[in-house]
Order: sequence, then C-alpha cells, then structure tokens
Amino acid sequence: MAATRAYRESAVARPDKSSGGAGVARSRRHATADVLTAEDAIQLATQIFERSDAIRRSYPGKERVDAVSLLGFALGRPPAPDDLLSPLVVDRFRSIVERHAAGEPTEYITGRATFCGLTLATGPGAFIPRDSSERLASLAVRMLAGWRSPTLIDLGTGVGAVALAAAAAVPSALIYGVDIEEEPLALARANARTLRLRNVRFIRGDLFRPLPSDLAGRVDIITGYLPYVPKDVVGSLVPEIRDHEPAASVSDSSPDGLTIIRRAAAEAYSWLRPGGFLVLEASSFCSRSFVSAFRRAGLERVRSIGGKHDLSRVVVGCRPIRYAERR
Repeated sequence: MAATRAYRESAVARPDKSSGGAGVARSRRHATADVLTAEDAIQLATQIFERSDAIRRSYPGKERVDAVSLLGFALGRPPAPDDLLSPLVVDRFRSIVERHAAGEPTEYITGRATFCGLTLATGPGAFIPRDSSERLASLAVRMLAGWRSPTLIDLGTGVGAVALAAAAAVPSALIYGVDIEEEPLALARANARTLRLRNVRFIRGDLFRPLPSDLAGRVDIITGYLPYVPKDVVGSLVPEIRDHEPAASVSDSSPDGLTIIRRAAAEAYSWLRPGGFLVLEASSFCSRSFVSAFRRAGLERVRSIGGKHDLSRVVVGCRPIRYAERR
C-alpha cells in the first residue's frame, strides 16, 4: 500500500549503513550527529498513518497518539522528544509501523490498551476498548456514586474496560461483566487481578442468561457496547476493524445490525430496578434506532447524549417507577 511504500522510502526505514550502523537518518534537531530522534520518528510514523487507508480514525490526532504509543513499545519506555534512537530501535519501530499502517491494531501489537486511566491487557480475539467508551463509563460512574451498594451489569464486556473502570471508581458497587466469548473474558479476569479489583465478576453467556436470577429487578445500571453494524456495511469497514477484531463484536449479521440491541433493551427492563438505567453506546448514524428500541421496550426518559467524539453517542433510558412501586 502507499503508506508502506512511503515508509520504506523514509529515513526511519532506511538505515544509513555508510555510518557503520551508528545512525539511521539526519535529525533536524541534531543535524551533525546523523541520528534519528524520537520526535523525528514520531513525525514520520504519524505521516505514514495519516496516509494509510487501513486504520481507523476515531478522533483528530489519533495517528500521532498511536505513533507515540508504538515508539514507547519499541523502546520499552515512554519516549522523550530528544531521545536518540539506536539502529536496533529504529529497525524494531520500522517493523511495528509497517504492521499498523497495514491495519494491525496498535493495541494488538502492544498487548495493552489505556481506558479511564487503567492499563488493560488485550490482544487478538478481543474487542479493543474504545476511548469513545470513556464517556459511557463516566456516565455510569456518576450514576453509581449516588447510590448505596449499587449493582451494574456490563454487556459485551470484552476485556472488561467499562466494568473495571466502574469497579475501580466505585468500590462499594458490585459489578458483573458478561461476554459470549471466553478469550476476552480470560483477559478481563487477568485485568481484574492485576488491578486488584475484587468487586467485579466476569461470566460467559448470552446477554442476561448467565446472571444470577436473584438479580432480576434489582440492577441499578446496565451498560454495554454491543454490535450494531449492518451486515452489508461490514465489508466497507477499514481493515483494522474488519480484518482483525472479532466479527461478532462488530455486527450481529442482521440486515440492520440491531437485533442484539433490541433484545438487550427488551430484556433489560425486567433486570433493572424501578428507576434503574440502561446505558448503551451507539454511533451517530444509528442512535435514533437505539432510542426507538428503548422506548418500545417500555423505558422512559430516553435520550441520546453526545459522546467523547462526534461519531459516538450514548443512549440512556430508565425503567419507570410506577405508583405501586413507590409505596
């Protein structure tokens, strides 16, 4: 692809063998040293990512964020702008940049993702935590903080990003993370152990089916980032998503992509306590369909809230409190 070709033609990709391997390019900051600085490498990688048509761009500046993260992985520590890179590091970074420019997710390359200040293990077979979901997590945390010993269920939990963020922020809460696949759940449990969070449990199953039956009608908040991409749209997604992330986490293979969303909304009603909330992340193109599904399920006070980025929304609905339930 064009981005990879450009990379191979760049200073990062072409070590200066005439210097005996001591340097790989002429740094703009250190012109006489014939070496590449971390800032030079980051700028080159950023340009390559900006030209790639294989990677997702969820917000402006993400290409540079990825470049910094990947150089830190190559170095084994956070880079400082004036760090002088050895030929070994440059070669390692070149390989990593080419992998990402071709569509391999940064989080799969590094094996980690940052979410709400938490460092989480992730990898192939697991849906990558989206920074856009931090808006969903922050809303849930604010709601939980107002209740005594609250309960939260996170559907499609993946490596546990939202569940773990809530568990860390509200120690008094009891959190359940549910996913249909065992591979991401193994990572979620490992993340909980690493973070020493004991108020979160991860269980495998389809939506609410594996949950303890005595939770029905008692749950304060249900969150989720569930698949919503229409079947016919999957093929047009960027390779970073289409070719690497689990297909079932992207689409339920239905024509409009909303079968699981409708199920979750309909089933959530009986699990929520009166006054409890269903909070799901949506994209801007389908948030109105989420709102309709919530209302058909009997939820009230339904609203669509702007997400962290323009492309994301958070849809919220409440199980109403009937007169008899107030007494």
